[in-house]
Amino acid sequence: MNLNQLYTNQRSGNHSTSVASRTDFQRDFDRIIFSSAFRRLQNKTQVFPLPGSVFVHNRLTHSLEVSSVGRSLGSLIGTWIVEHCKKDISLDSQEFYLHNLSNVLAAACLCHDVGNPAFGHSGEDAIASYFERNETDLLTKFNEKEWADLVNFEGNANAIRVLTHQQNGKDFGGTQLTFTTLASIAKYPCEAIAKDKSHIHRKKFGFFQNEKETFLEIAKNTNILQENENPIVFKRHPFVWLVEAADDICYHIIDMEDAHRLGIVSTSDCENLFLDLIQSENANLTRVKDKMALISNKNERISYLRAKVINALINKSVQLYQENFANILDGSLEKPLLDLFKKENPAFQEIQKFSIENIYAYKAVIEIENAGYNVMYELLDHFIPSILKENHLRKSYDKMALKLLPAQFNYQNGTDYQKTLGVIDFVSGMTDNYATDLYKKIKGIEIGMTM
Repeated sequence: MNLNQLYTNQRSGNHSTSVASRTDFQRDFDRIIFSSAFRRLQNKTQVFPLPGSVFVHNRLTHSLEVSSVGRSLGSLIGTWIVEHCKKDISLDSQEFYLHNLSNVLAAACLCHDVGNPAFGHSGEDAIASYFERNETDLLTKFNEKEWADLVNFEGNANAIRVLTHQQNGKDFGGTQLTFTTLASIAKYPCEAIAKDKSHIHRKKFGFFQNEKETFLEIAKNTNILQENENPIVFKRHPFVWLVEAADDICYHIIDMEDAHRLGIVSTSDCENLFLDLIQSENANLTRVKDKMALISNKNERISYLRAKVINALINKSVQLYQENFANILDGSLEKPLLDLFKKENPAFQEIQKFSIENIYAYKAVIEIENAGYNVMYELLDHFIPSILKENHLRKSYDKMALKLLPAQFNYQNGTDYQKTLGVIDFVSGMTDNYATDLYKKIKGIEIGMTM
């Protein structure tokens, strides 16, 4: 890959750049911050149910913290690229890598989860399984590639749609971000029919058929390497690895901190796991313990250790990115940066093992995943059959159901595939509370007017 061609300030919707006090990539960050899709993340589950009295992370606070880590990674790697590859990049590229790669990664990290539905991964599973379980009735309404999109529904692909799709009555190009920021969140740059779990860039898929031309435009303008034309498969853009690393750093460590705040994980377990990781990276453990001796509040002690661990993982990710830079550029790296680290570091392996056994299998986590699955499934079942009926075949209950579908999501004149995506846009964009409230009302569990 040519380092001079990995970025562009061209935006979705072919909107021209304008003179402003901010760079185009800073403007991406600001556009995401003020977008409705981002604001809705404040009431979408990260891992734990959202309690009223104890602070735990939701998708919005998680994304803000990932963005902070991404900015640090971008600053460190951008400086290294200029020092390491100075003879290969133009003066404009030096300016980009020194001053704007950090802005690109901050923006990309900020919006990496905007396509995720309510209730965490169980929301994704509910959408995909709805179509699997209703294959007999629905399969004939879609072509092979469209059906693959639906039965493999994926938050990463949905993020590209949320950020670029023109809804009814809204402007062309969606949020109108630069192609550089959009390319940086495309972890799985292939269409659903090409999904192959044995390859990192095809483990899931990266765009719906409806956004295929948009994605091809993103890939062309950011010089992503194409692996196959039919089905469409690209290698990952080099910036994706850093967005992924920022996300992995945050959820591995901060889920542990949240579990501690909720009393799921003991202070001693959390401290020991974090201290082992800090020590494994040759940190000055004596200095760390001296600082901890001054902090009596247990939550503050864990917060301090969390900050030290994140700093260590940022530095390790930078090192691994540098060591694997050639493979990242030619698309041959097959493991995420944090997986490479896990392979060589028993302390990090232990944190992941402990989290799987004691956090992600915790009763309250499993309960909300089950509840969320059922809520999302039933909402789809309320709208999909009605939207797919011919107008003259719709009964009164179908018409009543569709009156609940906002105009921007109702593609009555589109294909069955486009109509279905409109319903998915509506349901996947819901917050946990809104989805739960609507579910109760349409099921008659709660009757009455609320504002």
